[in-house]
Amino acid sequence: MPKPVVPEERRRRRRPTKSGTVLSERLIVETALRMLREHGSAGLTARRLGLALDADPSTLYRYFRGMDDLTLAIGDALIGQALDGWRPRGEWRADLRAVGLRIHAAYVAHPQAALLTTNRVTGRANELAADEAVLDVLRTAGFPLADTVRVYHAFIDQTLAFAALDAASLTLPSAALRADEEMWRSTYARLPRTTHPRIAEAAPLLATRMVHSAYPTALEMLLDSAAARLASFSRAEPAEPPA
Repeated sequence: MPKPVVPEERRRRRRPTKSGTVLSERLIVETALRMLREHGSAGLTARRLGLALDADPSTLYRYFRGMDDLTLAIGDALIGQALDGWRPRGEWRADLRAVGLRIHAAYVAHPQAALLTTNRVTGRANELAADEAVLDVLRTAGFPLADTVRVYHAFIDQTLAFAALDAASLTLPSAALRADEEMWRSTYARLPRTTHPRIAEAAPLLATRMVHSAYPTALEMLLDSAAARLASFSRAEPAEPPA
């Protein structure tokens, strides 16, 4: 059975570690992020994390129920980084664009952590704050409740899916990543029009675009669809008032 988490007021070590460090949940998460960046998910274990913190691995269980609980905290920390400094400005489309790009960028900045956390639901404070913010932007804009949830679902899943896809590319060995990118010029660009006419005509553009994330484009397409849906409500009967 998982060990119970020590209440917040009793978590902090009364004495610092041998290196003079006083542990905290934030420090553990930051150290775990560094370890993921340097060694990947296979290198993140309680033993190695304890060594990095100069603490007994069992000490981690004063803060987390286990490594899976730490994984959820890492994911929530990335969302917190995305929300830091973001405030809605009252224009729903610009607000969603800004928060989407921020979330995507926060995960891509930590690709190993992104692969570990993008498919998880943390239920923690930053995730709840992000969900509340997105839902509030949509409801305040005038979307009915059912459409609010529909757009929210597509928005969040699209953002995290592209973050995972782009993070996966960044975790490839550099030689493999370069080979994948070069494929658009070495193979696609050389296909004859007689056998692959559509690829041949698009090859120059493919070579330029396919080495970059499609998330900004996909995000704009989603926002276009949501805007068209919202406009249809204004042409129909009066929409339900925002919550």
